[in-house]
Amino acid sequence: MNRAAATATSLASGDRRGTRREVVAALSITTTIGYGVLYYAFSALLAPMSHDLQISTTVATGALTTAVLVSAAMAIPVGRRLDAYGGHGVMTIGSILATLAVLAWSQVQNTAQLYAVFVAIGAASAMVLYQPAFAIIVAVTAPAKRANALLSITLVAGFASSIFIPLTGQLIEAAGWRQALIALAGIVAVITVPVHAFVLGRTQPTAPRISHHLRRSPARVIRDLGFWLIAAAFVLHSAALAVLAVHLVTYLTQLGHTPTTAAGLTGLLGLLSVTGRVITTVAKRWLPITLIAATIIALQGVAIALLPFIGQSIAGAATSLGLFGLGFGVASIATPAILLDRYGDQGYATIAGILGTPTTISRATAPLAAAALATTIGYRPLILAAGAACVIAGAALALTQHLPPEAT
Repeated sequence: MNRAAATATSLASGDRRGTRREVVAALSITTTIGYGVLYYAFSALLAPMSHDLQISTTVATGALTTAVLVSAAMAIPVGRRLDAYGGHGVMTIGSILATLAVLAWSQVQNTAQLYAVFVAIGAASAMVLYQPAFAIIVAVTAPAKRANALLSITLVAGFASSIFIPLTGQLIEAAGWRQALIALAGIVAVITVPVHAFVLGRTQPTAPRISHHLRRSPARVIRDLGFWLIAAAFVLHSAALAVLAVHLVTYLTQLGHTPTTAAGLTGLLGLLSVTGRVITTVAKRWLPITLIAATIIALQGVAIALLPFIGQSIAGAATSLGLFGLGFGVASIATPAILLDRYGDQGYATIAGILGTPTTISRATAPLAAAALATTIGYRPLILAAGAACVIAGAALALTQHLPPEAT
């Protein structure tokens, strides 16, 4: 490579030599708030909001599904914007939109207004959660430091449900669900808007303008069989996790556990997901990330498939769910690492958006499809199907190691 080409390539990669710790800290805080307010708080708000609006919880839950689908539809255009201009403007505008949307949510009077608000919440989610945060980390962090930076963000954000579900419940008890939302909007406005506006001000895009012969189009992934195997793996895995997250408590009660015990056992998933993320990051020092993720996801499938056979006892259920929980958060840390290893960092945000669209759709729709299936075939076949999906996903990921990426 000649000197001019080398210089251009260096500029294209952002000449990243270290870690912007203030950016990692900022994104750890803002993604935690984003997930906590825009997603997890909904579970605490569902019952009082549905009662006040005089709608069923199913209709109300459809609003959240709408938000997730809107977020999926925006993944690719947001990714292109991130690649071209960086995350500063995207995340700042997204946090302002999130503030306004949550404030509007507190004032809804009927179903149509609720769904309209959640269209805006879906748009804001696409602009402030993991996808733009990871794109910024790719832009400002040296390749050797990225795994730890991504782990830091996902570890902190992993506590979003633990913080915001009880906080929202306390706010509802103290002042009602509408005032609770106004308070949550205030948290978004006071913390995330200024942090995104000022701390991210000097971050750069992941695809700066360079000469045409050096540009690598993200569209190349469409021609890569390996990408479609990766997509199939994470679509299946996302669907299985979503089904378990929604239906696990119900199935555990069918196995004979009390609702309190079932809820406690389900809590193992979130607790051990943090452990799984740490294991994944540490193991990456010696093994390819694709092989690590494939192994953990396949083991998840075996673990959850054991639940119908050993889950009648607390010890058996805890063993099955404990092993399954180790992989509950692996996708969030493995996905960016797999994409970066296979395709590099040029056009990363767009590539992540292309992958994120089908995986987000599967996460949004799988629980509804599972509910319909459970009424016809029962929960036991559903749990076994989720286990099979994880095993197939692991096999698909493992296969990609033997397929070189499509040439540019």
